[in-house]
Amino acid sequence: MKKELKLNYARTFYIGFAFFAILLIWQLYNHYSPLYLDALLKDKLTNEDHRWYIIGIIMAMDNLFALFMLPLFGYLSDKTRTKYGKRIPYIVIGMILSILVFPLISVAYLLSSLWGVILAMGAVLIIMNIYRSPAVALMPDVTPKPLRSKANGIINLVGYLGAILGGGISMIFKFTDQNINYIVPSLIGSALMFIALVILIFKINENKILEETALDMQIGEELSETTEKIEENKPLSKADKRNLIILLVATFLWFASFNAVETFLSVYSKNVFGDSSVAGTAVIILTFSSIIIFIPAGILSTKIGRKNTVIIGLLTIILAVVILIFQTKFNIIAIIAFALAGIGWASINVNSYPMLVEMTHQANIGRYTGLYYTSSMAAQSLTPIVAGAVMTFFSGPEPLFKYSTIVMVLALLVFIFFKTPKKQLQAKKGLEAFDVE
Repeated sequence: MKKELKLNYARTFYIGFAFFAILLIWQLYNHYSPLYLDALLKDKLTNEDHRWYIIGIIMAMDNLFALFMLPLFGYLSDKTRTKYGKRIPYIVIGMILSILVFPLISVAYLLSSLWGVILAMGAVLIIMNIYRSPAVALMPDVTPKPLRSKANGIINLVGYLGAILGGGISMIFKFTDQNINYIVPSLIGSALMFIALVILIFKINENKILEETALDMQIGEELSETTEKIEENKPLSKADKRNLIILLVATFLWFASFNAVETFLSVYSKNVFGDSSVAGTAVIILTFSSIIIFIPAGILSTKIGRKNTVIIGLLTIILAVVILIFQTKFNIIAIIAFALAGIGWASINVNSYPMLVEMTHQANIGRYTGLYYTSSMAAQSLTPIVAGAVMTFFSGPEPLFKYSTIVMVLALLVFIFFKTPKKQLQAKKGLEAFDVE
């Protein structure tokens, strides 16, 4: 009788606190940083229209660090062996440094230092890139392949709680172009990250978990959804390599679409909706709808397949951004659209990362995680520049959602060529696969 695979719900939940910290800081970073830059550039530029483009370049330059750091630290963590594990040392060191450095962005703004803000932004992203790949790779390290979509649903659930808190903080501490004490939201963000770090340290013993899950991981490798068996030092088959390229290109495109909105939403809200703080409201709506769908999207993928679930997500988010093109007020229609965007984005992200690490051996998960995030960060490096240029050309942020729609449609057109081998998985179905202890 074959051993049935079960997902340890509690352990996966605790692992998710690394992602919680990332999305919390990321949300605060993306809300306040462009507003700081916009306010400081207003005083320095004679042609205000140029500032949209410059803000885009600055936001993109920070992301360029990730293009080499994410695969580098993913690879290094694959090769690391310590008594604390191979991922945890990077996570702990990166989170401690982030806690200390993140408030410096607000300090630089309070000092009216444009270069100070830019340098502090760069420092935060460099530090966070040290532990992002190891943090994300920790879940597939200890989760068999057939259960990774469900596990990723839980990881995203915990992570997006951080995004909600970040959105709530941005709603409470509104930006008004006045030199008020913006270090408070930064300190709150750092304090919450510290709590997440403490939970990880006390709840996750990486080496012990790897020993406990060794047999399940071996079974999971045999159930891999690939055309050929994946081995540590064996090249991918042509079909699997083709799938890998398609998935990385599609990932680039849907992150380019989503991050354009993410980067400029606070500025768009201020100029189109008339209040920058509604960007925080929009993020909370999007995040709540994502949280509701994370686990169902993981379960749905076991019924109709990961590819079909991602396609449904892409179609949903395309509908959402098309609706937002025509909204000039933050009304009930806009609220529904942001909720749909959250549902679509959750359906994509719960399944896309497990699809990628499906094509790698356990020993190389960090490296492939780095590839995934290199693709997404390359998009986030380029799209602020392109979207900023479009907004500059049209003298305002109004074309933002049109740009997002076009790029998301391109992502769908690429992704439909991904081919999933049909295999009969032996994992338990539905919520009974969760092991709550």
